This record gives sequence, structure tokens and C-alpha cells, in this order.
Amino acid sequence: MSSKGLKSTKRKDNESSEKPDALKSKKPKLSPSNPTDKKHNPTIQNQKPVGGQHGKPKAFGNNDKSVTLSKKERRVQAKELTEARKKRRKPHYTLEQELATLWEKMRRRDIGKEDRLKLISEALQKMKGKMHEIAGSHVSSRVLQTCLKYCSQDEKEVVFKELHPHFLSLASNTYAVHVLQKMLDGASKQQLSSCISSLRGHVASLLRHMVGSVVVDHAYHLGNAAQKQELLGELYSTELQLFKDLNSTSEKRVVDIIAKLGLQKGSVIRHMTAIVQPILEKGIVDHNITHKLLIEYMTVADKTSAAFVIQQLSGPLLIRMVHTRDGSRLAMLCVKHGSAKERKKLIKAMKTEKESHVGSIASDQYGSMVLACIFSIVDDTKLVTKIIVRELEANLKDLVMGKNGRRPLLQLLHPNSSRYFSRDDLASLDLSVPSLCLMDKSETLSETKDSDGKESAEEEKDEQEDTVTEQSGLEENVTIAGSKKDPLLRRQELLVKSGLAERLIDVCVENAEEFLKSNFAKEVMYEVAVGGCDGILLPTLSENLRELYQAIASVAAEPKPEESEKSSQHILEDFHSSRTIRRLVLDSPTFASILFKKALSGKCRSWAQGHCSRILSAFLETQDVQVREMAKEELQVLVDEGALKITGTKKPE
Repeated sequence: MSSKGLKSTKRKDNESSEKPDALKSKKPKLSPSNPTDKKHNPTIQNQKPVGGQHGKPKAFGNNDKSVTLSKKERRVQAKELTEARKKRRKPHYTLEQELATLWEKMRRRDIGKEDRLKLISEALQKMKGKMHEIAGSHVSSRVLQTCLKYCSQDEKEVVFKELHPHFLSLASNTYAVHVLQKMLDGASKQQLSSCISSLRGHVASLLRHMVGSVVVDHAYHLGNAAQKQELLGELYSTELQLFKDLNSTSEKRVVDIIAKLGLQKGSVIRHMTAIVQPILEKGIVDHNITHKLLIEYMTVADKTSAAFVIQQLSGPLLIRMVHTRDGSRLAMLCVKHGSAKERKKLIKAMKTEKESHVGSIASDQYGSMVLACIFSIVDDTKLVTKIIVRELEANLKDLVMGKNGRRPLLQLLHPNSSRYFSRDDLASLDLSVPSLCLMDKSETLSETKDSDGKESAEEEKDEQEDTVTEQSGLEENVTIAGSKKDPLLRRQELLVKSGLAERLIDVCVENAEEFLKSNFAKEVMYEVAVGGCDGILLPTLSENLRELYQAIASVAAEPKPEESEKSSQHILEDFHSSRTIRRLVLDSPTFASILFKKALSGKCRSWAQGHCSRILSAFLETQDVQVREMAKEELQVLVDEGALKITGTKKPE
């Protein structure tokens, strides 16, 4: 047997002989003469603490007895230890506690103005010389915000002088950023200019910072046109960042700046790409200045860079951007030039399992135009119906009554109408990315040549004229090939086959009087009643439209209220409804005949005054012979007597 084996057997024998001895005597043995020598004393090694309690807190000043503290005493002791640690860790901990006490008093709503000013002055006096140090605290920053909100102009200047030298360092602090926002809100023109100047050279780096970007965007929002251009110019080119005088140019678009200053386009694109790419990767896309940067970048970017931006934005990021003018235009560019997969990602992002964004987007001034663009371009009508149309149906009345919510519906009923969309709205629908537009054109040309062989020079010239580029300041109203499906077929699938039109007619029937008297809903009411542009509703929903005509005529047939009983104007006397009904009489003979027979026949003399007189004159001005002859017998007498005047321009031959 080896020596190792002998040693192991001896160790086992020793351990087995020690165990019974330890079990026999439960009393603690006397400690040896050398109590520190625990290595050679197994008794001390195996000895258990008295009472079997580990780590129990003892009373202060009692080293002989172990006294157990109550729960309340342990809580007090733990609180004291926490306070002691905070005092060691935070140099201004005591000051913060004093400020918090003052803050609880000054932020109350029932406090007097003079009492609040006294508390603010006391708080500012305590913070004097230390504002930049405590502005980053989650407690002190709130105190500073309240002080800046209610303090006098002189006190604001004191705070500004103390915080301005540390503006850049505070701009990256999670809590101090709110103090800077409040400071900028109450800053004078000179102070705001000084703050914007202090951002010079750091705009790009702060835009890549999740917190710093908030300060830059807030300064951009408050600045005038020159200051905004100064912040943007730094993002366009290195030359504009280094030389401040170059930013004073009157040109605002990056393509115009390149042409005016003779900058190298490749250098500008590389500079802007280095700024844009990290912003998109981090998802910091909630700010106006970022939207403006991206929309300008798309005007000069090559097709690879532009496609990269569209790929990055298509999805949840774009939903956060549609609430601004430039953000909505970016969304339209992504819809127009994105692939079918990217369009699908964008549309699906509008409705998640947790919440739906379709309603808020439709009610937004700029988001509603994104939905109008989707209705005009996306060929996957089943997906659009499932995610967007179904959500619109659930809140149809509010959308029709809203200034912005009616826009997507009007785009389906009467696309690109200058009556319902402003010039800026129509221009945004016609925007395109120059590099991608040229790529689409080349692909179209190659496909045409492969199928048809040769192409004439005149046809090539016509297609070049149809291409939209916004590198010049002029806007051309042309369409871009963003889809392959026939526009009329797409409208039929989204409006008629989806059931949206039938539901829309039902809502108009239920709220006929309210819609006609509304300044916004009357437009939707008119388009539905006439069957939409190109009569898209007439072939399949003529019976539903007849029910709508009957509902309007029933409201119009109600007796004229007395002067003493007037709580609201009659539908024939109201300003908005009378003009809408007049348009319907001129453009819908079926409605005109139903209205006259049910509401006006034999009563024209009583309605010959006021706004209703315009409706009566429309029966004599309409181009439909049957309607004109039906009403002529009763109305011509009023015209001859001078009780009714024909004021319209459409007169029968």
C-alpha cells in the first residue's frame, strides 16, 4: 500500500475517534492557553455560537449581553444608517432635504403669490453658487424648475448666469435637461441666442445622445429662422460648422446651399451620413430638427443611402414621426419608394397587440395625410382594410366631424381635390426622392424596352417630364409610379368592397342634420350624397343613397320654428347646411326631386327669404331639365314678383 493510502486511513481513524468524544460532552470546553491558535485546536473550530443565533443586532454600548431589538427599533436603526451613508455619498444632502421642504410648500396651488415668492427667494439664496452641482439631482432639479417658473426676471437672470457656463455638461444629464428646458422657455432673446451659440460644434454629438437631443430640439423650436438655420447648417457640412458667416445665406435647402457656396456634394453626403446613421441606429427620431435633417438628406442622398434610410424607418420608428410636417413627408416617401415588405411593416406597426395608433394618426394634422397617401399608393388593399379601414369604421362619426379625421375619407371619395386639400398637402403627396425616382424610371424604361422593343424619342421625353424632382424651388403636380394597381380599382376595394362606404352612408343617415350644419362634416356629407368622384358609390349603393336623400328631406320638411321658439336654426336657414343642400340640388337630380316633393312643394313662398332663397334659386339654375320644370311653376311666380332672386351663375338656356 502506498504512503498516500496510509495517510488517508489514519485521517479517517482520527476523525472517527473525535466524533464520539464531541457527541459525549455537550458542555463547552475551556479555551486553551493560546486562544488564537485555532488551527491546532479542533474544539474551537467546531464550537457553535451560544444560543444558535447568527447576526442578530445588539444594543449599542452593551458588549456583554445580546439584546434583540424590536422591528420598530430595527427600522429606526436602518434609517439612521441609510441617512449616514447618503450624507457621506452626497455632499449636498442636507441642502437637498431643506430644499425639498421648501418645494413642498411653494408648489401648492392654494399658496399666495407673495408667500410663494418669499419661499422661492429663500430657496435660490440657499442654492446660490451650487446650482450647477445640484441641478443634476432628481430632487433639486424639480425645485429649480419651480423657481424658474414663478420667480422674477432678475432672479431668472441670476440662475441663467450661474447655469450658462455649464450648459453643455448639464445638457447630457437626465434631470438637469428639464431645468435647461424651463430656463430656455423663460430666456430673453439675448439669452436664447447665447445658449444656441454655446451649442455650436456640439449639435451633432448631442443629437446622438438620448437626453442631449431634447435640449437641441427645444432650442431649435424656440429659435427664429436664422437660429434654426445655424443649428441645421452644422449638420449639413463641415464648412458650415467651422465658419459661422456661411450660415447667414438666404438659402435654406441643402441643395441650394451646395449650389450657392460651391460645396462638394460628395463631401456633404458623407458628412450627413455620418450623423444620420447613428441617429437611426439608436432610434432617436422624435425631434423636429431630426425630421428636417432626414428630409433634407433624402434630397441629396444616393439611391443606396436613401434606401437604407427607408429600410431603417419603415416600422415603429416612423409611427413616432408622423406628427410633424417633415416627419409625415418622410413617411410618405417611405410609402412611395418602399418595397412591399417595407410598406407592410409600416402598416402593421400602426396596430399592435397592446394598442392601435390608427385613430390618433387619423386625427392628427399631418398623420392624416400619411393615411391618405397609403390609400393612394399601397396595392395590398386586404392588409389596409384589415388594419386601417376597420379602425376607422369604429370611430367614424368623430372622424367625419373632425378637421383632420375627414381627410383620409375625402381622399377615397374625391382624390387629390384642391377643395379639400391645401397646396402644401398636395405638394407633400407629390414629393419623391430624386435618386430613387431616377432608379424607378430606369427600371420602367428597361421593362418597356424588353416588352415593346424600341421606344420613340418623344415617349422618352414625356416620361422624363413626368419625373418629379424637388431640387429646384418649383413644385410640379405630377404623379409617381408607386403602385401597379389601377387607382379606381383600388378605391373600389378600399371604399365599396370593404364595407366602409355602406357604413359611412349609415352614419350620415343617423346624423344628417348634425353633419350638414358642421363646417367640416358637410364636405363628407356632400361627397357621399353625390356618390363620390366618378360616381364610385352609385352602381352598388344607390338604394342606400336614396335613404340618405330621404333622411335629409325629412329634416328639411320639419316646420319652420317661430322666432320665440328658436333654439337652433332650421336646416334650410343654417349657413353651412343651406350651401351644402344648394350644391346637392345642382349636382344630384335625384336628391333635388326628393327634396322638392317632400319638403318644399307648396311652401316655397315661406322659404323665399334668407339663406334658403339660394336653395330655391338652385332649382331654376340646375342643368337637369326635369328638376327645373318640376319647380318652375311654383318658383317662377316668386321670381316675377321679385320675392326670389336668381343669384347663381348657372342659368338655363
